[in-house]
Amino acid sequence: MNYLEAIILGLIQGLTEFLPVSSSGHLELVKVILGDNSLAEESLAFTVILHFATALSTMAIFRKEIFEIFKGLFQFKWNEETQFSFKILASMIPATMIGFFFEEKLESFFGGQILLVGFMLLITALLLLFADKAKNTDNNVKFGSALIIGVSQAIAMLPGISRSGATISTAVLLGIDRTKAAKFSFLMVVPLIFGKVAKDILYGGISFESSQIGVFAVGFIAAFISGLFACTWMISLVKRSKLSYFAIYCALVGSIAITYALMN
Repeated sequence: MNYLEAIILGLIQGLTEFLPVSSSGHLELVKVILGDNSLAEESLAFTVILHFATALSTMAIFRKEIFEIFKGLFQFKWNEETQFSFKILASMIPATMIGFFFEEKLESFFGGQILLVGFMLLITALLLLFADKAKNTDNNVKFGSALIIGVSQAIAMLPGISRSGATISTAVLLGIDRTKAAKFSFLMVVPLIFGKVAKDILYGGISFESSQIGVFAVGFIAAFISGLFACTWMISLVKRSKLSYFAIYCALVGSIAITYALMN
């Protein structure tokens, strides 16, 4: 992988992490286009690093909310911010279980599984269409709904299922306010990414040659900067019920991916 490819992949990750079109699915598609012949483990390692960059951009956008959450925890007050943090923890349970027990199986889905990506993008399209038709409400995230949204996040670990699309759609279909759904969706993944990166560093899961450090750093920076833009834009789009446009896009790209996979 060269610097230009790393920048392209970083920009795609930053934009598609927040836009409901599946960042992991697009990364897999672009890797095939660029002729990336990395092993599945190496491919997943670079994906994790790019996800770490967008996690930091999420923290930058929601820095005030995150500060209030930690403030409530340290003051041992059962206020709205503290309850929100525990709902985030509840949402992490399904994905944590999947990552702990089925990590090797999950890795096998990365590294050019274009047919899988195509079908998962079609599922993402359906989710977005259903969510776009849902009625607007002003309801908050409850503990039960946080766990259900967490199940959607766990399923979205498959390349092609949009994490933001699946979690926001699930939240909206559960009757949660659209803006609150987007906020919860973006914040709930931050602890998981930090946990994943920490685990891989401690146990050597992220491995690459020293010559690749510069390339990975460039991809990281590209993902962080584009993530700042996409996160802000996505919140505005969810408010205005514009998810159907992304549904059409996912259906189109998914159909192209399936056609390509069947012809090769």
